[in-house]
Amino acid sequence: MTNHKQVVYQPELDHKSKMVLRRRTRRRFKPRIFFDRIIETTAIVSLLLTGFSGVGAMECWGMEIIETNAGSNIIISGWEQQKNICLGAMLVSFSAFLGSSLVGASFSIRQDKF
Repeated sequence: MTNHKQVVYQPELDHKSKMVLRRRTRRRFKPRIFFDRIIETTAIVSLLLTGFSGVGAMECWGMEIIETNAGSNIIISGWEQQKNICLGAMLVSFSAFLGSSLVGASFSIRQDKF
C-alpha cells in the first residue's frame, strides 16, 4: 500500500497476445456522500411511516365510530388506544422527516457557501 492507495496489477492479453498490466486504485470513503445518503434515506422512510401511520389512525378511528354506533355492550375497547398510538407514530415520524430535511438543507447551504 502506497499513499493510501492499493495498487493491483491485473494481467490482460491484448489483441497481439502481449501481456498488459492495468492499474486499479481503491475507492476512498467520502463522508459527505455517506451522510447525504443517510439523510435522504431517513427522510424517505419517515415519510412512508407517516403515511402508513395516518392510514392506521384513520382505520382505528373508523372502527371506534362503528363500535360506538353498533350499540354493543363492550366496555373495554382498544381502538382508541390504537388510534392514539398511530397518531403518536405519525407525529414522531413527521418530526423525523422535518429534522432530516433541515439537516440536509443546512449541509447543502454550507457546501454552496452562500
